[in-house]
Amino acid sequence: MRCTACFLLLSTLLVCVLARIKDPYSILELKKKADTQDIKKAYKKLAKEWHPDKNKSPQAEAKFIEINQAYELLMDPERRRLYDSTGQTDEQPNFRRQHDYSSFRRFDPFDDIFSNLGGSFRFNFKHGDGSNIYQKQSITFKAYQNSVVQLSKKQPYLLLFYSDWCIACAHIEPIWRRLYEELEPINFGMATVHAGHEVELARKLGVNTVPYLVMVLDGHPYHYTEASVSMVSSLDFIRTKFPHKLVLRVTEESLETFLGGWMDNKVRVLIFGRLDIIRLRYLTVGWEFRERAVIGYVQMDRADTDSIRTRYSVSNKVDTLLVFHEDLHTPVASVAMTDLPYATMKDIIEGNKFLVLPRLSSQNVFDALCPVESVRSRRRLCVVLVTQDDPTHDPSRAALREYASLDQARERDRVRYAYLFREKQVEFMNALTAASGSPLETNHHIVILWRKDQNHLKYEWLDGGWEVEPEKHNASREALRAAVQRLLHSNQPMPFETVVQELFDEHAQGIVWRIINKLVSVQDYFRENVTQDDLVPAVSIFITVLFIVAGGYVMSYLVKLEEERVSQSGGVFVDPTGKLRVQPQLKVHELRGETYNGLVRMLKPGCRTLVMLCDSESRSKLMPKFHKACWPYRKNKTLMFSFLNIERASAMEWYKRILILGLPEPRDLNINPKNTIGTVIALNGHRKYYCLYHAKHPESVFGAGSPATSEAEGGGLRRRAPRSGISGDFMGFSDNETESDSDIESGDKRKDSAASDKPLLNYYSNILFEEQLLEGLTMWMDRLFEGSTFRYHINYWPDWPGK
Repeated sequence: MRCTACFLLLSTLLVCVLARIKDPYSILELKKKADTQDIKKAYKKLAKEWHPDKNKSPQAEAKFIEINQAYELLMDPERRRLYDSTGQTDEQPNFRRQHDYSSFRRFDPFDDIFSNLGGSFRFNFKHGDGSNIYQKQSITFKAYQNSVVQLSKKQPYLLLFYSDWCIACAHIEPIWRRLYEELEPINFGMATVHAGHEVELARKLGVNTVPYLVMVLDGHPYHYTEASVSMVSSLDFIRTKFPHKLVLRVTEESLETFLGGWMDNKVRVLIFGRLDIIRLRYLTVGWEFRERAVIGYVQMDRADTDSIRTRYSVSNKVDTLLVFHEDLHTPVASVAMTDLPYATMKDIIEGNKFLVLPRLSSQNVFDALCPVESVRSRRRLCVVLVTQDDPTHDPSRAALREYASLDQARERDRVRYAYLFREKQVEFMNALTAASGSPLETNHHIVILWRKDQNHLKYEWLDGGWEVEPEKHNASREALRAAVQRLLHSNQPMPFETVVQELFDEHAQGIVWRIINKLVSVQDYFRENVTQDDLVPAVSIFITVLFIVAGGYVMSYLVKLEEERVSQSGGVFVDPTGKLRVQPQLKVHELRGETYNGLVRMLKPGCRTLVMLCDSESRSKLMPKFHKACWPYRKNKTLMFSFLNIERASAMEWYKRILILGLPEPRDLNINPKNTIGTVIALNGHRKYYCLYHAKHPESVFGAGSPATSEAEGGGLRRRAPRSGISGDFMGFSDNETESDSDIESGDKRKDSAASDKPLLNYYSNILFEEQLLEGLTMWMDRLFEGSTFRYHINYWPDWPGK
């Protein structure tokens, strides 16, 4: 019982020690009964006060992180309830709802044996020891997502996965301690993950064994793949994962190009060192400031770098760091020490990370140069010169750069100078020029900005623009100085106000580079995570997909060849635009004296011939539509297709004869050939009948079974009474008078007529074009093969005229 009580007491003390973190309520200056709205208000107030961009205090960044962590805890109902009841948070290492008692000394069955033998050997499984570095640095999955991924954009992170009772983990603990001592001072984040507790994180990063090293850069994990962990191999692994050109080697030949590349809106940093390798601290500095600075390394005591060292009076006995802005000859900052500490290098670059006249090239640059200040008396001004990406605008930028270099020494905290490219920041410029008082031509003009909040700003245009001509430049300088001083030291309001969106990021990678980087990341992932056992099925799947894609390509290629062969074997006609068109493979014969017997008289039982009436002018328009309607029946061996040229006298005479033979009572007909264009005749040579289609045929207008159709009655054919004025019109003729050819011209609109004896084409008020004549042919052919169309029977097929 006494042992049990001691055990529980130790458990309670351990909980209290591990739970000893800063109170989130005190961090946000809240009471425990604070609701969600109170938490949000307190967070906004403190975040604005302690934001590192606004607060220059050394503790600002740490305080800002504390505020964010406290806000996240209190806004999560489950985590807040857990903290209120137990004082525990998810961010505490190795603290779960299920208590981990691995910190207490477990029963060792061999302890008494070796004690009796007088030896000092023990089986030392002390991963639960409170002094163990693994547990002190342990993080959770939520901490990885919320902190590590974001911090890795500026700070590289090294993660070690471990577990309890892992002999290999215990062996590499001294190596991990040395790595921590070496890397932590140079801005490396070091953390451990308990693979048994954080299964989801291990699965997400592809960790399947312990111990396991993972390096995180910009949210992307890189895996250590060596069989054993050592100090040398770990540092080599870390070095190879940084971008290849993060720190450039600079020689005498490349110096001018390196320093003269500041038009990318980044400062240049030269580091002089004696080693032939680039130290990790230089790589971490380059990683943190990669968006604002380009780092170059000059190895001293080499023939191709001695002139650089002499040019800038650099000693070869110490390491030196130089920061350059637009001036290639004079550095704006320098530091020389036997061993350059990371903190020193960071402070030097941080204080000079912007050019004398930087460009507003992204929203991050805009936020850093033109911070938000809501109080008018403390407003901070941003003087922006509007230019274009054109060398002819260099004099204007150079003049403002010279002015800024002299003026910033006095008012740098409240006034910053910059320029922008008008053609790249189009939306931003549209917002500034929307006011009626804005200049019509904004090039070489200066606008003074004051940001009241993230999106709202007030501004004022400098009268007269920014002149660089000698006789006008002094006046522009005086006008700018007067305007800035007036706005700084008075409460005079600025005349214009607008709302702006985020600036276009000129440094963002294009779609091609993003795809390339994604492919490289995928390649790295497969190389690091796919084992030989996984390779066989992966290759099998890849080959299968490749075979399917290749097979589909081959099939499509063969189909294309077949279509080309079919197209080449078909006829060619000229469309109205004068272009050559390839007809489908559908044999269409011309019905004339030589083909009459084969197409009509000598047809076998069950066979029919479809004949389209046209002339030379309408053939090019009607033939493609006729082909399209007949194409589905091209493989039907009982069908033949032809056309009848009505311009031939013999063709019209034959057509007139079969119409007369199909009438109940023979009579003389006067046919207008133009009205017959677009007529299709289905001829059954064996059974001696034909069916007619025309766009204005009563059967086509009213459909099968309409009053205008005929019916069989008493074993004979009898025509129903047609509508008034349409008798015989569908056949292209009139009963009483011959129609003039001018009534219907090919492709022209047809005129209406009130006379009842006009053709059916003119009977309806709608206008019909030649392109519309065959629109109903497909439906008529369906009825034709159903047997629902009217059949005009004749006693014999007349001879072809003139044959």
